[in-house]
Amino acid sequence: MDSSHEMIIPNDNLPFKLFLFEGGEGKYKRASHWHRSIEIFLVMEGKIDFYLGENHFPIGEKDFIIVNSNEVHAIDAPLPNRTLVLQIPVQTFEVYLQEQPYLSFSRRSGEQNGKLMGLVMEMYRTYERKTYAWELKVNGLFEFVKYLLLTEFKDQAQAPDIIRQKIHLEKLSEITEYMKNHYDEALSLEKVADRFGFSPTYLSRIFKRYANISYRDYLQDLRVEYAVKEMVHSAHELGDIAVNHGFSDSRAFAKAFAKRYGCLPSEYRKRARKCY
Repeated sequence: MDSSHEMIIPNDNLPFKLFLFEGGEGKYKRASHWHRSIEIFLVMEGKIDFYLGENHFPIGEKDFIIVNSNEVHAIDAPLPNRTLVLQIPVQTFEVYLQEQPYLSFSRRSGEQNGKLMGLVMEMYRTYERKTYAWELKVNGLFEFVKYLLLTEFKDQAQAPDIIRQKIHLEKLSEITEYMKNHYDEALSLEKVADRFGFSPTYLSRIFKRYANISYRDYLQDLRVEYAVKEMVHSAHELGDIAVNHGFSDSRAFAKAFAKRYGCLPSEYRKRARKCY
């Protein structure tokens, strides 16, 4: 699970992750990114703007959006909000991937949408209460969520250009996995391109074309994401944290951090510590 997410259900034995969206305080921007998991964002209070490809989806209170596996998306949350995120590994649907290699899900009618939101909310409430054998109930609700997605929210087919993009993003995922393991090093475009047998020009182009983000912006956002955990959970100097996570100095870190969170690292750290 991403280090900057606040977990609600921290049980690694469960086949999903359920957590509060990290941009709940507002002034938050997340650049274009993608992942293999399927995510359901359920806005309980406030509003969030999602950008899926070139499409803009404002999601208001008591509404939700489904972000599919390898679907490029960006998030803008300028105002405070309270949002649940259910993260489902795509492998959960492994049996059904044999029928349709690239599963995707979309919103449906009001009644069906209400059912899905009700189940996710009940998962959250069950965890909050923690009554006897709550894990069994949460798992049961999750299985029902999967059933509902497959029977009422699954798209019948995907356009060839979308499938083509997902194939390229699968390849890019191998590269970004390498970047996650080496993000704190001097990770130039040339070095990574050479590691995977590409020219720097080609690697730069496929990032922009299929991920809607530059190589540099993706790397900077990745470094910020990993730096946040150390910043919140340690007393280390911000300058040391910046260098530990691949930034040249604290100024470069502050600039990249402000782009994502809308504030300085020191301000974010102060607010976060009040929650512990």
